[in-house]
Amino acid sequence: MAPAARSAGASGSAIHAEGLAKHFGEVEALRGVDLDVQPGTVLGLLGPNGAGKTTAVRILTTTLQPSGGRATVAGFDVVAQPHQVRSSIGLAGQFAAVDENLTGRENLTLVGRLTHLPKAVARERAATLLDRFHLADAADRPARTYSGGMRRRLDLAAALVHRPGVLFLDEPTTGLDPASRQDLWDIIEELVADRTTVLLTTQYLEEADRLAHHIVVIDQGTVAAEGTASQLKGRLGETTIEIRVEHTEPALAALEAFGPHTDPGDPQVVRLPMGDGPETLRAALNTLDAAGIHARRVDLVEPTLDDVFLTLTGGARS
Repeated sequence: MAPAARSAGASGSAIHAEGLAKHFGEVEALRGVDLDVQPGTVLGLLGPNGAGKTTAVRILTTTLQPSGGRATVAGFDVVAQPHQVRSSIGLAGQFAAVDENLTGRENLTLVGRLTHLPKAVARERAATLLDRFHLADAADRPARTYSGGMRRRLDLAAALVHRPGVLFLDEPTTGLDPASRQDLWDIIEELVADRTTVLLTTQYLEEADRLAHHIVVIDQGTVAAEGTASQLKGRLGETTIEIRVEHTEPALAALEAFGPHTDPGDPQVVRLPMGDGPETLRAALNTLDAAGIHARRVDLVEPTLDDVFLTLTGGARS
């Protein structure tokens, strides 16, 4: 039988969506979302709870039908060619979907058999992945004896048994300790270096900042902003100068020409835009010195992805 024809979509895109919409009765979970992910890159999908992130992932992984728009994954249409999509992707969520009564090796071998791999190939893949994910020493222990980080690594390994080209990670490091989260980040970076495409939803903004080549922020079912982490941070302006003083009122008056404002979180800090870079900083300090005001501390603060997220979504965290 000839292989199914791939759907026409954005040329070369691993994941592509146009006008993706989903209604649950009168509730619009997604309202015309566009996405485009190039092969071998990571798309970070951010947004507050209820923004539509998981709905988008469920549509792209064929577990939910869209109400409107179209999408392709690995070149296959998610509605017309769901079986081909499923055979091309891996999915790992925030809760490890492993059988606790099976060993790590048995879990991975079972997944291989369920994805129609020959028994010998399934066993070989299981052994390779257990070694790659630093689980070889625990391979023959029941998964119920694994730590949270080990279970999450096993779940990610299970999503890779059939060597998918596209991997969906839905908040994969939620609840992990910092060391386990770092381990998983290293593994994801290795996968991308091997040309795996990743769509990552996350509640850790530093995770998106580190891993994502492109970021899409969804809010109330629509795309609120997109770009690289640097581009999104740039929307909030330049580096800010933060000057700690004993009394802010005279400092604000002295620095009036620099457009100063106070830090709402710290009554002894005055902020002003960097403007002309080092020249602005030098002039501001000279102005304070001339006014007899001592700067107790000076910091240069760049916008963070947290700042971007809070600005775009009105303070809600994902």
